[in-house]
Amino acid sequence: MTLHTNPLASSQNGRILVPPTVHPLENLLQLDARGLLDSMRDSQRSDFLHMVAEIEAPASALHRMFAGLRDRAPAGNPLHDIPLFRPGALAELFLDLHDHVMSHPVWLHPFFVRVFEGRATLDQLRDFSIHYFNQIKNTRQCVAAAIGRFHGLMGLPYGPLNERISEITQISLAQLVADEYGVGVHEVEDYPQLGHLLFARTHIAMYRQFFEGLGVSAEAQDAPMLPGVADNVLTQRLLAGDKAFTPLEALASVGLGMEWGVPEFFSLLLGGFIRADLREKMALTPHHLEVFIAHVRYDVLHAISVMLVTSLHMRGADDVVAVKGACNTLMAGRYGMMTELYEKVFGEPCPALADIGLDRRHRLRDRRIEAALRKARQETPPEAVIGGAAWRASEKTPFSFL
Repeated sequence: MTLHTNPLASSQNGRILVPPTVHPLENLLQLDARGLLDSMRDSQRSDFLHMVAEIEAPASALHRMFAGLRDRAPAGNPLHDIPLFRPGALAELFLDLHDHVMSHPVWLHPFFVRVFEGRATLDQLRDFSIHYFNQIKNTRQCVAAAIGRFHGLMGLPYGPLNERISEITQISLAQLVADEYGVGVHEVEDYPQLGHLLFARTHIAMYRQFFEGLGVSAEAQDAPMLPGVADNVLTQRLLAGDKAFTPLEALASVGLGMEWGVPEFFSLLLGGFIRADLREKMALTPHHLEVFIAHVRYDVLHAISVMLVTSLHMRGADDVVAVKGACNTLMAGRYGMMTELYEKVFGEPCPALADIGLDRRHRLRDRRIEAALRKARQETPPEAVIGGAAWRASEKTPFSFL
């Protein structure tokens, strides 16, 4: 059986069960949104702690690789002080940052919850799919921009090991980009021809399979951005590539901020699409929903990878604050995007992030992103955004400050 013919769900004793080829939780549709979030958080914690144990095991390849770096660092080199080389510190850092990110209200945004509960019509799902596509198209470019922040001339403090630490970081981020663009790893002997490279199955191509399942015509698939989507795209690009933000902030934004929540909220969307298929008899298959299934399955590994390389650049409390701030900025942009999508798709008001009593720990400590976003709006052609002239003139941003 293939993705083209596999069922999305089956009925057993009155319960709708999801097969493991679609989602790791067969009881996905029996959970509420909070229960799903808790389950995904627990799973990520378990996966990361397992990886920490592997790194600390002397016989593991990961342990030998990082121990080899440490042994090359002379006494007094700050590489000796990173969490990776202090017993228990890496797990403690992960649990702190993971709790910070996954406690943000964006992962239970009213849009995700409403879709998951099946309270969206087919036309509303089509409208969402078109406008969210603009986000899908741009995320991978932000990761590519972040890779360029790590190079042989950057100001790392590890002396002769600077180049190697930078390279390990690049490799982790490059794998994210390779996954997005559908470009695999090849040996010299079987390196593909040009046509094979250019016809790689990107996540954009997989998203168009989703359009096929929903019956969205090719002409309707590419539309100008909603202002909230444009703000989120620009926020991601600014954090990743603008010199107003440090390489560590860039890394945190495209890694921890982007990757950790994706399996959870894509699970909410996936559950909603399955409910809609059962209700509307759309004959969706895993092939149509492959982009969501793949993100749930593989972004956990990505999240672990980027956390590990992020720890190589963290040496003290100030770095923890910077990482949390970058994640807050990214999550605020996503919350603003989903709020506007809610209002556009459902035709109802939805409170902004600043109106929901956001916890202080998730508010921004400085206004660098506010100034950078307003400048970036002015540099964006107004025709690329719905209501572009008004959007460029607006002083409103999606962020909540201390």
